[in-house]
Amino acid sequence: MGMLSLPGFLSCGKKKDFSLTSEKDAHSSDSDENLERGNWSNKGDYLLSMVGYAVGLGNVWRFPYLTYQNGGGAFLIPYTLMLALAGLPLFFMECSLGQFASLGPVSVWRILPLFQGVGVTMVVISTFVTIYYNVIIAYALYYLFASFQRVLPWSECFSWADEFCSKTKLVNDCNTTLNGEIIRANYSFITGNNLTCINGTISYKPVQFPSEQYWNKVTLQRSSGLDETGKVVWYLALCLLLSWMIVGAALFKGIKSSGKVVYFTALFPYVILFILLVRGATLEGALDGIEYYIGRQSNITKLMEAEVWKDAATQIFYSLSVAWGGLVALSSYNKFHNNCYSDAILVCVTNCVTSVFAGFAIFSILGHMAFVSERPVSEVVDSGFELAFVAYPEALSQLPVSPLWSFLFFFMLVLLGLDSQFATIETLTTTIQDIKPKMMKKLRIPITLGLCTAFFLLGLVCVTQAGIYWVNLIDHFCAGWGILISAVLEIVGIVYIYGGRRFIEDVEMMIGKKSRLFWLWWKMCWFFITPVLLVAILIWSLATFSSPTYGSVLYPAWSTAVGWCMIIFCVIWIPIVAIVKIVKAEGTLVQRIVSCCQPAANWGPYLESHRGERYSHIVDHKKRKEQEIPTVSAFIY
Repeated sequence: MGMLSLPGFLSCGKKKDFSLTSEKDAHSSDSDENLERGNWSNKGDYLLSMVGYAVGLGNVWRFPYLTYQNGGGAFLIPYTLMLALAGLPLFFMECSLGQFASLGPVSVWRILPLFQGVGVTMVVISTFVTIYYNVIIAYALYYLFASFQRVLPWSECFSWADEFCSKTKLVNDCNTTLNGEIIRANYSFITGNNLTCINGTISYKPVQFPSEQYWNKVTLQRSSGLDETGKVVWYLALCLLLSWMIVGAALFKGIKSSGKVVYFTALFPYVILFILLVRGATLEGALDGIEYYIGRQSNITKLMEAEVWKDAATQIFYSLSVAWGGLVALSSYNKFHNNCYSDAILVCVTNCVTSVFAGFAIFSILGHMAFVSERPVSEVVDSGFELAFVAYPEALSQLPVSPLWSFLFFFMLVLLGLDSQFATIETLTTTIQDIKPKMMKKLRIPITLGLCTAFFLLGLVCVTQAGIYWVNLIDHFCAGWGILISAVLEIVGIVYIYGGRRFIEDVEMMIGKKSRLFWLWWKMCWFFITPVLLVAILIWSLATFSSPTYGSVLYPAWSTAVGWCMIIFCVIWIPIVAIVKIVKAEGTLVQRIVSCCQPAANWGPYLESHRGERYSHIVDHKKRKEQEIPTVSAFIY
């Protein structure tokens, strides 16, 4: 994409005149409060978009596994505490921030110009993530289409399988008695001579479920490593194209169209989860799976391990999608006096309840799989790709009418992924709208389709035979530390530099005056608890860093260097923007830094009718001077 010339963004001093047209586009309507940016058609559109953004694939394929691994039901204790201490405070802060200023994740940093690079970092990370996230949706689409067969293609070891493919254990050798002597012999010799194995001496061949080999050999056509790129897997490329076409179609009118699509994409996964839970609960072995998930007797002693608390905090942080910029972008289309406080609590609680509920649906069917294959549940439980595309498909293949259950499961994964993808692309288009409103009003559809096309082309490397290694690499680096760094700087900047009390007064302008007791909890979290927890998670993550791997495949040294380059590219905008702003400001160095730590002259509610006495100094948007990004990094938008 070309560079956008946007003078004045990085200046903390004087700003030039900038006029916004009142001409409406498809993003706004006559009933909107904000005719220039548009608003959600109704609150249901917003809430379901937020739920769809927060509730994603991690709720289904990561949380249940973490619960099982970290003491069963006992894990819900640190999980709930981390929701209250880290997740909800940041979620409420970002929703309030976007709604108050009616601006996206970059422009909203008029609140603290020195930290505007934090917003840029959020957008860059969202750009990286959106490239590979749609690849995961493409995987789910492929399995969805593969389910339209009378016999699921991964249900047995068909022509694509090798000698290690088996649904049952294969005996390799064992001890037996021959002519009065105990010998060690392979199993074919023993069966051929009508001998029997001595109990406790049997060794088994390493075998793989059909679903595992199907995933690696057929779906991915996986190469030996990142060094072997191979060819583009054409059917995955077509699925990737389809997923981007769906995203583009849903967003062609911005929130006016995506706000209607989410009524299906956000709600129907709950219907499917309920169907899978009911079906799973009726199967033999389901109780064993549930007991592994929650635990017949939860292991309370696990709470003494720091790893458990770290897992709980990390899962909450990433599950709620804070510090990605999406919450600010979606909330920026709210009406000014919307109760963002109750919205934040509702969405956060819904997200966490969904995670717990999904665990029952997943583990009931995995328990049945363990029962049928005569294995312990622990041997069939996994997380991430292995759960979604190996363990669960294998379990579904053993059910009567298996294509139906497989279709429902992968349809649910597609919907969960699309919801999050809608919000991420809306984050990028919102950023462009705030920077170039005239251009966005005239060219919203071409710009949206252009973004989708560009991201499809960039994602093609992730559907090569080495594609899964690239997906894992980007996820390992970009979706980790960059988000934590952004979150820490976001809360520190707003609470300690802009001022926590001032921010609370801003929130009260929207939701009304609240008592000191009401704000006591939020003050404790914003001023101390949440920043300390985020810094602890960041330090822990850095201290326990390990080079990325995919299963038993080690990554080459150069890939780690590429990963570090990606994360540096994401966060480097924080110091770059800060330095350029200081250089552009006026006065001595100290005066420049101080001026850049003050809110911009045009910071405040977007509409004049909402500014009151506190922000009466702001000139109307159509007359005031704008402070946005110049040529620096405009290509990311």
